[in-house]
Amino acid sequence: MKKPLITLTSDFGVQTQGIGIMEAVALEINPDANVIHLMHGLPDFNLFYAARTMETISYMPIGFHVCVVDPGVGTKRKPIIIETGRSDFLIGPDNGVLIPATRFLKGIKKAVEISNEKYMKKPVSPVFHGRDIFTPAAAYLSKGVKIDEFGKELNKKDLAKAPYEEAKVENNQIKAKVISINKFGSLHLNIMHSEWDKLNLKTGDTAIIMLNKKAVKIPFFTTFGEADKGKPLVFKDDYGRIEVALNQGSFQKKYNVKIGEDITIKK
Repeated sequence: MKKPLITLTSDFGVQTQGIGIMEAVALEINPDANVIHLMHGLPDFNLFYAARTMETISYMPIGFHVCVVDPGVGTKRKPIIIETGRSDFLIGPDNGVLIPATRFLKGIKKAVEISNEKYMKKPVSPVFHGRDIFTPAAAYLSKGVKIDEFGKELNKKDLAKAPYEEAKVENNQIKAKVISINKFGSLHLNIMHSEWDKLNLKTGDTAIIMLNKKAVKIPFFTTFGEADKGKPLVFKDDYGRIEVALNQGSFQKKYNVKIGEDITIKK
């Protein structure tokens, strides 16, 4: 593989050397790798936002993708590798954060626990598995080491559950969760485009969104500019999910919404 792709994602902030050190570890093991920082500075310990971010890997070339959002680091939670049906490898903690991405990457082909110390950076810190376990695993995989070399295979059913499941349309309504809120205050929901289409809403139709025990009427549009400035809209976002926003404003601030909250959308 020429210039294999390794991506790094974490909840590390800008004032940390950990990000650069993980890249250095990857390149020390595989100098031919192409390392991309997908996102850092994720909300601290937030598995919803991290899982949502990992979903966007489906828009990247096949590669080796590390996620370090790991509030259980150093505990009995397992460090794992998931091989996807698309042939990507997802590396991180067994806390559910990697599972939603597999729904966009043709499912789970195989999962293993990372236990072979041969492929770890020693001494292994009990609090920085991103440097000492996850990134080395991605780098060695990118050099051609087989997934079976890292440890025992895990039953897919025994993996930690995802922080959110997929919302489904029932009786012309859909009960969803807020899985991320971007810097503009727009909400991303656990509704795939294909599921949203089952509501049979046409552009300009109005949906009723129930949040914080309030009913808000919101038009379904294709882009921000179709709504007046400061007015709400719901639309298909650019990564396969449904987004709720204000045109040139913050939906989050106006309606006081948080990640993980429930929302019901009615036709």
